Amino acid sequence: MSDRPFSSLERVQTLFANDHYIADRALALTVKLAADLQKPILLEGEAGVGKTEVAKVLASALDTPLIRLQCYEGLDASTALYEWNYARQILHIRMAEQDLTARAALESTIFDDRFLLNRPLLAAIRHPGPRPAVLLIDEVDRADEEFEAFLLEVLSDYQITVPEIGTFKATHPPYVVLTSNRTRELNDALKRRCLYLWVDYPTPEKEREIIRQRVPGIDAALADAVTLTMQGLRAVDFYKRPGIAEALDWSRALQGLGVLELSRDVLLETAGVVLKYREDVERLRALDANAILNGKPGQP
Repeated sequence: MSDRPFSSLERVQTLFANDHYIADRALALTVKLAADLQKPILLEGEAGVGKTEVAKVLASALDTPLIRLQCYEGLDASTALYEWNYARQILHIRMAEQDLTARAALESTIFDDRFLLNRPLLAAIRHPGPRPAVLLIDEVDRADEEFEAFLLEVLSDYQITVPEIGTFKATHPPYVVLTSNRTRELNDALKRRCLYLWVDYPTPEKEREIIRQRVPGIDAALADAVTLTMQGLRAVDFYKRPGIAEALDWSRALQGLGVLELSRDVLLETAGVVLKYREDVERLRALDANAILNGKPGQP
């Protein structure tokens, strides 16, 4: 691997293509600039459009570990940073009680690196290399605003202080990818720290190519039909419009069922693969399914 794996936009696109991810120019430019400037990437967009996959492909392209922090409401610093292995510490204390020499040194050894549990953020900071790890902070919009403020400190200097031991500073600052489904607006300060990119639903041409690459052996006509139907489904104001993840799942399901041609019955029978809410499935049944199969929204 070159010391500058992202030396050009074409190089970025090639590396992603090797992992069957079609990176358009905007994404390739964002990845290159993030590497050049050592800045995090913030990817916003609807669920299922491939934001998380960017981090996975990035780690694969660099042949480096992917360290993932899944955000949720109530996520605190200790869960994201580090924790002490209290069970081992207590065992160490009890063993030291039997040895006068060990007892004297107990205070200096109880908070030792061997008892420290590295959680995602500290693990990414302490990654020994030779290449930086990829740190994925997934669905950051689900975490509390207080956690965003804490992230600002970590992402500004790429260092973390453990009071009992000292400060750990990254020798290989990680590539950081944050994703957001925009369930709420993120703090402006966090956004300013990152390179921002909105990830939209793919164009029909791009989605067709994604399906063909990600679902080996799929019939070309079926891939075209799935792409067209997805355009029709996304034109309907469903509670949750299907993304590329659902398109791939549906393609694999249809391929496994031996379906070569889409029909209204096939669409309704397999609706649970692409729609995830009862109200959306019921609405689909009330629409003109044939119009959706032709890439146009139906009418109730």
